[in-house]
Amino acid sequence: MEPIAEPQSPLRLKQLLHLWFSLSIPVTRKQYIVTGFSLMLVKYLIEFITIYATTGNSYAIEVFLSPILKHRSEVFDSTTQFLPWILFVWTIPFLWISVSMSVRRSVASTGSSFLGLLILVPLLNFVTMFLLCILPNRAARSKIKNIPVATPIPSNRIRSAISGMFISIAGSLVLYALSVTVFKNYGILLFFGMPVLVGVITSYMFNRVEIQSTGQTVLVAEIGILLCSGALLVFAVEGIICIVMLLPLAAVIVIIGALIGRSMAANNASGGHVTTSILLLLPLLSGADLLEKEAPVYEVISTIVIDAPPEEVWPNVIGFSELDAPPAWYFELGIAYPLRATIDGEGVGAIRHCEFSTGAFVEPITVWDKPNRLTFDVTKQPPPMNELSPYRHVHPPHLDGYLNCKQGEFRLIRLPDNRTLLEGSTWYEFKMYPQGYWTLWSDTSIHRIHQRVLQHIKKLSEK
Repeated sequence: MEPIAEPQSPLRLKQLLHLWFSLSIPVTRKQYIVTGFSLMLVKYLIEFITIYATTGNSYAIEVFLSPILKHRSEVFDSTTQFLPWILFVWTIPFLWISVSMSVRRSVASTGSSFLGLLILVPLLNFVTMFLLCILPNRAARSKIKNIPVATPIPSNRIRSAISGMFISIAGSLVLYALSVTVFKNYGILLFFGMPVLVGVITSYMFNRVEIQSTGQTVLVAEIGILLCSGALLVFAVEGIICIVMLLPLAAVIVIIGALIGRSMAANNASGGHVTTSILLLLPLLSGADLLEKEAPVYEVISTIVIDAPPEEVWPNVIGFSELDAPPAWYFELGIAYPLRATIDGEGVGAIRHCEFSTGAFVEPITVWDKPNRLTFDVTKQPPPMNELSPYRHVHPPHLDGYLNCKQGEFRLIRLPDNRTLLEGSTWYEFKMYPQGYWTLWSDTSIHRIHQRVLQHIKKLSEK
């Protein structure tokens, strides 16, 4: 009797992980097709179940595939403010598998990694995947070098790393000026293109003579993005708060660029090839920004229960005295926070002034349903923050006209035992992309502002 073969699942799993995350294994058409569609299906099903279980909303497949982030944001609600963060982290390994396998499949079929890089461009990524699925392998394919990790002279290694960092800093400053000054847009070109640029250049320069370890390569790239962020601070074009908010996103994306640069070095790509690939990719990213030019309106809802009837809460909603509670530490860093509110007049047409640490909101009343509902438009607003900087005055362009509050509303719902459920809503538009990332910060900030106001109204009303 023939011996029973031992299960091969551990080996298969190891092989799959190597195929997904390696930089040196060539990818065949069959592997690309099966892996791509299987992982896409798994990702969609897990996200569909998670979103439906937490929000009750369905997650249509066309929304999952859409590059317009507004469509995805519509499946969330105010009770799941951490769900987008969870899905963002969940997406990271899938993003790397997509880029890694596309670059290696591109090399196997065309001899160049550029076609694989187009997987990063919205809409073009679908065309890229289709081409990589149908293109045959080259007859005389130049296999990616599986070069052993070298231990060159430390001075040479450090010199290569520093050269890559200086080049990436110069490129980042040019890219920032191009995005903000020419395109007048804080978008994919800046927040995705710049980390990729830094990662590819620093990694390629670090590995072009001798291939270094993946860990060292990523570390050098991360130092490069920190230095580029520091350059924006030193040249007084950005403040500390916005740089800190950018770094979690940039730190992840720069890893993708670092691994791509290392793969290019291992594939004997010339410096001219790398430069050309990046220069061709960046205009496509700026064009991708145009796909998301529409600025959707987001709503942030916060609630509190007050031990007082609506009739006693109403006067403290239309206007409230100076907030005596000290601002939380994140407000002390420069984020605008409310101080007091006054109103001129009564009924529809009255003007409410909500004074913040950075200035006053002007809010004409549009609905006056005493003591149930107060709705107002926002016709004037102050800057959303005072940027922290070593310089006395730094006012980056994104502080003007990128986060626009459109409308606000208070709803007073009568509860048993002379209690009131007070709901506060703010509707706003945000013109910085990717909105799915930046609105995580803005939603959280607005919710904290709501809570500060609602807690103060509660305190006044329960006296």
